[in-house]
Amino acid sequence: MTDLIEALKAPTADPGTGQVRTGTPVSRVDGRAKVTGQAKYAAEVPAPDLAYGVVVSSPVAKGRITAIHTADALAVPGVVEVLTHQNRPKVRSFDIAYKDMTAPAGAPFRPLYDDKVFYSGQPVALVVAETFEAARYAAALVRIDIEQEPHDTKLSANVDKAYKPKPLKAGFEPPPDEKGNADKAFAEAPVKIDAEFYSGVEHHNPMELFASTVIRDADGHLTIYDKTQSSQNSRWYVSHVFGLSKSKVTVRNPYVGGAFGSGLRPQYQLTLAVMAALHLKRSVRVQLTRQQMFSFGHRPETLQRVKLAAERDGTLRSIYHQAIAETSPIEDYVEVVVNWSGMLYACDNIKFDYKLVKLDQYTPIDMRAPGAAHGVHALEVAMDELSYALNMDPLQLRLKNYAERSPVEDKPYSSKELRACYELGAKQFGWDKRQLAPRSMKEGTELVGWGMATGVWDAMQMFARASAVLHADGRLVVSSAATDIGTGTYTVMAMIAAEAMGMPLEDVTFQLGDSTLPVAPIEGGSSHVTTVGSAVAGVCEKLQKTILKHAQKLKDSPFASAKMKDVEFAGGTLRLKKQPETSLPLTAILNDSGMVRLEEKYLMLPNMLKQRKFRRLVHSAVFVEVRVDEELGVVRVTRVVNAVAAGRIMNLKTATSQVVGGIVWGISQALHEESYTDHRFGRFMNHNLSEYHVPVNADIHAIDVIFAQEDDRIVSRLGAKGVGEIGIVGVAAAISNAIYHATGRRLRSTPMTPDKVLAGFDSGKP
Repeated sequence: MTDLIEALKAPTADPGTGQVRTGTPVSRVDGRAKVTGQAKYAAEVPAPDLAYGVVVSSPVAKGRITAIHTADALAVPGVVEVLTHQNRPKVRSFDIAYKDMTAPAGAPFRPLYDDKVFYSGQPVALVVAETFEAARYAAALVRIDIEQEPHDTKLSANVDKAYKPKPLKAGFEPPPDEKGNADKAFAEAPVKIDAEFYSGVEHHNPMELFASTVIRDADGHLTIYDKTQSSQNSRWYVSHVFGLSKSKVTVRNPYVGGAFGSGLRPQYQLTLAVMAALHLKRSVRVQLTRQQMFSFGHRPETLQRVKLAAERDGTLRSIYHQAIAETSPIEDYVEVVVNWSGMLYACDNIKFDYKLVKLDQYTPIDMRAPGAAHGVHALEVAMDELSYALNMDPLQLRLKNYAERSPVEDKPYSSKELRACYELGAKQFGWDKRQLAPRSMKEGTELVGWGMATGVWDAMQMFARASAVLHADGRLVVSSAATDIGTGTYTVMAMIAAEAMGMPLEDVTFQLGDSTLPVAPIEGGSSHVTTVGSAVAGVCEKLQKTILKHAQKLKDSPFASAKMKDVEFAGGTLRLKKQPETSLPLTAILNDSGMVRLEEKYLMLPNMLKQRKFRRLVHSAVFVEVRVDEELGVVRVTRVVNAVAAGRIMNLKTATSQVVGGIVWGISQALHEESYTDHRFGRFMNHNLSEYHVPVNADIHAIDVIFAQEDDRIVSRLGAKGVGEIGIVGVAAAISNAIYHATGRRLRSTPMTPDKVLAGFDSGKP
């Protein structure tokens, strides 16, 4: 913690100029608006003549609607309409119209399209009333007659139906071809591990419920405030589904109360709210209940098998990683689960297998570190098991097989400071004091265990546009249709611009969350800083050059012959590097040039020709201490040290917060979190926050985050990568490994609940 504390004490701005510096800890610029209630979320935006919609959900998992009885609901005072597939406004009929920018292969779900029901909780009607209370009451009076059909929601009973999916999904990388001969190498190796793993369904459950407020203007224009991770993706979806011109739809999401991947795709409340607004020709708000938050998307239930083989000195000879995951009847949801086993450790023989099983559930959706949260978990628990088979320290086994080049593609890494993560994390944790044998550490009535794991995630960059406007009064406004889902986007982008232009942070505003702003990718995959941040840096560089040109044209200008390499921007001025006393305020340059504003635009395109030559990754090393009460089976995570290599850190404060949040979620994945299905009804049972367990304050103890020094100009011009996902990856594995060290009991399924600890062995099967 010492390094972080010292960094937090460091000045956040140049003491001479007041100029903010990237890499320092800066509080959120949107923090005050959030804690004072000034920030308005999707369900809080005021609108005149606003009606409220409440969704009626299907009670069965599969069938056809034969009748919808709405008379009782319509009789409730204040109810204005009950929308169903029979009276909804016209929508497009082709599947492609419903495909958003992140849709997988298959036919997307079409809310209220026809009489088919394909999952429990599916929206089958929308009650619209003058008040939310009237709509909620009336929704309970709607009766739906459904001719039920047999359903199947059990993954383990259908593994024989698993198939290879179509790899059509943004960001999905199919498993690479086999390297070497993994089966032969496994058979011949002297030390082997063959383990099965199971991960149950998880739901995102962000604090803000999904909601859409559709404000209809007199001319028919729709301004939509939507809970989404991309205003432009929601606009794309609405315009295509309803056949509306892009100019007729504006989507805004200035504040998002958490999403974690649940907002990557437009959710059904958006479609229903637009339907109601078009049908009634008035403004409508639809907000889901907490129970309905369990009715769309989730981290998929997954079965895995990992086989490792090694020489007696620990040299890996074979890696085999198989995964079978669920998807819906209509789409092939895919995520990178097994590929990670070919990215971390040097090995000559590596084989992958990834398949899907169709179940009568809604299509799964990306959830923080999709694929890696499961795949890396299985690999890292298997590596720990191999270390014990070798009587070798788990960290030493990883160092023994440290990959200097990406094992499958034989590509260099754009940067890789994983070795530094191991060193920094182990030192901070005190790993050298660990006793190797299980059950060798105890304090009071609790067994103490120390475990570790490696984390890995992609370092991605997409394309984005940004604009920058410098006003004559000294204000700088930078814009892009980015999203801040709580990660600190407002702050980091303002910091990048302020540093580039040499301006105080308070003079810089970053605009986001509006589909009319310059194009930005969907906020996901830990790519916003590398992408939008690079666009911001690019537009500021263009603005710098334009300002210098105007300064050169001023009468008797001291910059007449200066080039960009000769000048710098600091303290709100343009000045000569070698003669800093020779300077001009930026406001003076604009005023003397007769301009009230100066604008530049920039398109950031990744250098794919250069980037594809490298494997671009974020790495971490996670060290965990647990204490286990054997009589009760209760596990407490008492210490976590997570050392992360994520390129240059733009804002130490928000980056640390991101990793801490990921660690907390890793603890949740390990010990608490799972959605249970009653397969008789095909329905999630614990669809509320009283029974869907997540950590509380008493479950969280000491957490230390360390950032290794790294600067990656292959991934981004800023040298940054991303920290949104890496915090969760490896945490559950480290906890599992620590439980084994404490108890000698190997748990291979998540969550690792007290009953499994008490049982003493977990086969990894559901």
